Amino acid sequence: MRKLLAATLGVLSAIGGFVDIGDLVAASQAGARFGMAHAWVLLVGVLGICAYAEMAGRIAAVSGRAVFDLVRERLGPRVALLNLVASYVVTVITLAAELGGVALALQLASGVSYLLWVPVAALAVWLVLWRMRFELMERVFGLAGLALLVFAVALFVLPTDWAELGRGTVHLTTAGQGWGAYWFVAVALFASTVSPYEVFFFSSGGVEERWSTADLADARSSVLIGFPVGGFLALSLIATAAVVYHPSGTLLRTLDQVAHPVVLAFGGVGLAVALLAFFAVTFGAALETGLSAAYAAAQYFGWQWGKRVSPREAARFHSVLLLSVLLGVLMLLTRIDPIRLTEYMLIISAVALPLTYLPILVVANDRTYLGDRVNGRLTNLLGALFLLLIIAASVAAIPLAIVTRMGQ
Repeated sequence: MRKLLAATLGVLSAIGGFVDIGDLVAASQAGARFGMAHAWVLLVGVLGICAYAEMAGRIAAVSGRAVFDLVRERLGPRVALLNLVASYVVTVITLAAELGGVALALQLASGVSYLLWVPVAALAVWLVLWRMRFELMERVFGLAGLALLVFAVALFVLPTDWAELGRGTVHLTTAGQGWGAYWFVAVALFASTVSPYEVFFFSSGGVEERWSTADLADARSSVLIGFPVGGFLALSLIATAAVVYHPSGTLLRTLDQVAHPVVLAFGGVGLAVALLAFFAVTFGAALETGLSAAYAAAQYFGWQWGKRVSPREAARFHSVLLLSVLLGVLMLLTRIDPIRLTEYMLIISAVALPLTYLPILVVANDRTYLGDRVNGRLTNLLGALFLLLIIAASVAAIPLAIVTRMGQ
């Protein structure tokens, strides 16, 4: 139990990256269109985010400072400002999509238009960020997000051909939809697993929890339990969609379609659990993205920051937090589809990925901050290989989006 509680920061961080509103649909859409042919993307994403989250957590534990704080100091204000602008824009767009996801989940539960739920969701997010202690927040929403395990359990109730699922994971196929669409979905899924705000949130969360070198083991547990759990949940979404929808080639675009495999398996009870899961993961991701936006700005400008600090003592940090939530609400009130918004965000995020991960690799090898806790050869090798994949995804994202008309 202690290990599980220690891992809740990693679980909450992973929820934002693996199973937010965009991924609830995107992962299911991938399964419906291509079967298990994108399972390898999640595996690569888990390995990469674990490597970089471990670096970010180690940086926070050894130096006592968050990653973005050190990036500005190590690389200079100009490079860090470019990183800040890109990160903030992507994170606020993601925050808008997550608030929309909460509203869509409430619409599915109540039948009331999601637009009426948007301000309610925003107010609830703000109140939790303002009043709830960080440790309680991560444990409540990190563990509640595990309700998505109902999709994994549903596979044992549905008429699942396990041999076929297994073959699908090793046999890459376009299912007649073309390699352009296949690689577009691959890039979007990859970007969702390594969203820039994940490592900033994880690192800042470590500072919030006052990690030190004595907490390195707990930090690694948080990474090695939390992020693989997030990847497994996303894989379950792909698998259930592959079982129920792939044979007929049905396209998924709504949350009720995503929940349908669980409803087939468990009826009304399954729908209730799925709705709880949808609410928990989108609300948790909204908390994460809201904090990440404020963390980045405050750390760049050297302001007082953190949930432990009262709004009076960290007025600018809390002001950025409130402004970010309000910007998210304003985006949604334009009536843009939250799911479509997230799909565009994933492409923008893919383009910005190198700006986030290269600085982390640089700082994790700086003895000025880490002493003898700098990266070893194996970590550097894994980090460098993963960085090459990030650059490839960044270069390919926009051309693929144009050529395939956003994967159509």
